[in-house]
Amino acid sequence: MPARLILNADDFGLTPGINRAIAELNAAGVLTSATLMANGPAFDDAVAVARTHPTLGVGCHIVLTDGVPLAPLEHIPGLLGPDRKTLRPSLPDFIQALLRGKIKPAEIELEAVCQIHKLQAAGIQITHLDTHKHTHLFPVVTQRLLALAESNRIPAIRNPFEPPWSLALDHGSSTRRLAIKLIGRLRPRFEASLQLHQGRIQTTEGTVAISATGQLNATTLAEVLRALPPNGTYELCCHPGYNDRDLDQVTTRLRAHRDTEREALLSEIPKLLAHPNAPQLIHYGNLGTLTKA
Repeated sequence: MPARLILNADDFGLTPGINRAIAELNAAGVLTSATLMANGPAFDDAVAVARTHPTLGVGCHIVLTDGVPLAPLEHIPGLLGPDRKTLRPSLPDFIQALLRGKIKPAEIELEAVCQIHKLQAAGIQITHLDTHKHTHLFPVVTQRLLALAESNRIPAIRNPFEPPWSLALDHGSSTRRLAIKLIGRLRPRFEASLQLHQGRIQTTEGTVAISATGQLNATTLAEVLRALPPNGTYELCCHPGYNDRDLDQVTTRLRAHRDTEREALLSEIPKLLAHPNAPQLIHYGNLGTLTKA
């Protein structure tokens, strides 16, 4: 049985340029999955792309920080930033509030379910859940999302932990790699979650290239792909797009690099597929289905 690889683009629905890149990459056979932001400015355009690209698995990119909430503001006070209208503006702010108990689990659940239901109301068959800035690294978020996945018949969730072999490639800054290694101590709790342990919700062996976010050029991507184990199922997390005027209007640290990632996928994935032992490309909706090489 060959290795399996999910090629997933985050931030689907953030801008028309990101949506266009996802459509083009899926049509080229170098992207299998994308996660849609229910509160993204280009949500309707992304839904239209999803409808015309049936081979693209579409997950829900749950946004709990740095965005506009969908839940009534009075019901999610702990999630809100200083303006009391938008979500907490940074991941460190979110983590600090979470650890201090300022964010109630019920608030996380309410905002997440509002986002899930928006996708479902638009006719999207959600293949999986993941989170903006990987906030479901933390057990309180994981627990709520797993429960919502099960109650909403969503079959899978991203494993937000980067496997040791991917971290060993030394991509990204030393500070980022150290943070990922420290957070990795939470992985046993993630894997011990009842829904995952009993196979009621599917996941992968890990998500690669998290440490390389912002540096995922053709060379880096090629190194990651060469290091893939000969078996197992992994997700490659990426952020392709077009660095255009629409991107200038949104908050994101990835700008010019979205072009770089788009070009890297077009360059390196065909080379991977030409290899005699190439992994099978799937999306999260295929996780429960095993096919012979």
